[in-house]
Formats: sequence, C-alpha cells, structure tokens
Amino acid sequence: MSLPPNRARVASQSMSRNFRFGVGVNQVRSRSVLIDNARRFEDLGYDVFIVPDHLGAIAPLPALAAVAAVTSTIRVGTNVLNAGFYSPALLARDAADVEAISEGRLDLGLGAGYVKEEFDAAEIPFPTAAQRVTHLRHVVGYLREHHPSIPLLVAGNGDRVLTLAAQQAQIVGLTGSDIGKGVADPLAERVAFVRAAAGDRDVELNLTVTAAPNDESGAPDLTLMRRFAPDSTNEQLLTLPGVLSGTPADMADQVRRLHDDYGISYLTVMFRQAEHFAKVIAELR
Repeated sequence: MSLPPNRARVASQSMSRNFRFGVGVNQVRSRSVLIDNARRFEDLGYDVFIVPDHLGAIAPLPALAAVAAVTSTIRVGTNVLNAGFYSPALLARDAADVEAISEGRLDLGLGAGYVKEEFDAAEIPFPTAAQRVTHLRHVVGYLREHHPSIPLLVAGNGDRVLTLAAQQAQIVGLTGSDIGKGVADPLAERVAFVRAAAGDRDVELNLTVTAAPNDESGAPDLTLMRRFAPDSTNEQLLTLPGVLSGTPADMADQVRRLHDDYGISYLTVMFRQAEHFAKVIAELR
C-alpha cells in the first residue's frame, strides 16, 4: 500500500537507524529500588534510563549518577530538563560530572518548560513563551560550546523549539500531537518541518509512547491521554502515534511503521509500561 504524499516525502528523507528504546522513571522509594530497576531495564534490553524533571519527583541528575555507577551499557538521560530552572554554567557543571561518572553515557534532554505551577512552586518568575524559548536557546548554546561531547535532546512541538532542536541537537523529541494546523497527518508535518530545518544534519527522532498495554489484554491505559484531551473519544486517542495497542507483535508492527513512515527510531516508554513493552523490544531485535 502506498503512503499519502506527505508521509512518502518524510519517509524518503529519513535516515536509516537502529531502534533505541528508553524507559522513564519519575519516582524512587530507595537506593536499592533505583539500582534494581536500572539493572533490570538494562537486562531487558532498554538502551536509555530516563528521568524527567518535575518538582515532587526524583531529582534527575543525582539519580542518573547513581544509575550510571551500577550499570555498564545502558545510557542515562533526561526527558526533559526544564531549562528555565537552570543557570547554563551550573547545569553544565553537573551534566559534565554525570557524563564523567557514566563514562560518556549521558544523553541530556532539554525543553523550554510550560507548567506555570512548577515555576511558582520553585519561586521562579514564569517567563513568556518567547522568553522561555530564548533561555532554552542560551542553555543549548552554552552546552554546545563548553561540553560538545554531551549529546543533546531538545523536545517540543512549536516552530521555534523544533528549529532549535533540528539545528543544534543530536536528538529531536517529538510530541506527536496536533498543533491545530488542520493538516491530515500532524506528525508527518512536524517531521517534515524538522527535516527542512535540519538541512544536511542527521538528527535522531524520538517519540514518547504515552499509552500502551501493561498486560496481555492488549488495551492501552488512556488515563494520561485523557488528562490532556478530555473531549476526545477513545477511538480518536487510539489513532495518535504515541498510543500503541494489541499484542507485542502488533505493537512491534506499529513501531516499524513509525520508523518507515516518519523516520522515528527512538521511543521512550513509561515505567508502568516497561515490563510488558520489553516483549516488543524482543520482537524487534
């Protein structure tokens, strides 16, 4: 079956890459639990142990340093640090130490930040959207200048953030959500935008799996999606590219289509999905 024209263009422009899989962990009950999870995910075939950046959750860089010290192959990363919380020089110092402890296994993910309540809780003034993107650009530029060996992931959905990601980062984090442009395939439109902005640069494309089955039922847990799209039907949510369903073989086919149609080779899954999704990884390797 032939692809629609816009998706065919995206597929023809995409670079062939091996799959990578990350797993996100945002809470830890103890050192032993953190270490056990890190070693278990490494054994299950995950490529990156990922920590997000939210107040009330685990502190990203200390956790990654602990994980790096007890693992040998799995990379460690953030998805994503809220750049507005950080001074570039202080962040660079801490990131460089994690890179050293991990012996070069750090992928540093950054975003502009968008949750006003978290800025309020951190007692940091909430900048405008334009100011947040400008600060993100400053942080990225500082890291590229002072620590060019650290691969950067920049995630977002708007034109300015994706342009920055395409031109400065090694990895572009895509949301897979509609940005209201009324296009038939919003993800294809965003991927084509990134490819155009990147020019000759070879960037890796990442997508977060926001819903997937946790067991053999094959039904994804749509709770998180429902929070962000309360008026959408289950049928509509199931069509989103970050929502996987069915058996592990079915999901493996969906992952292959994300690669073939969009050039996405790096997927991040949530902690609660990790054990079952490992069967998908096995199908793909």
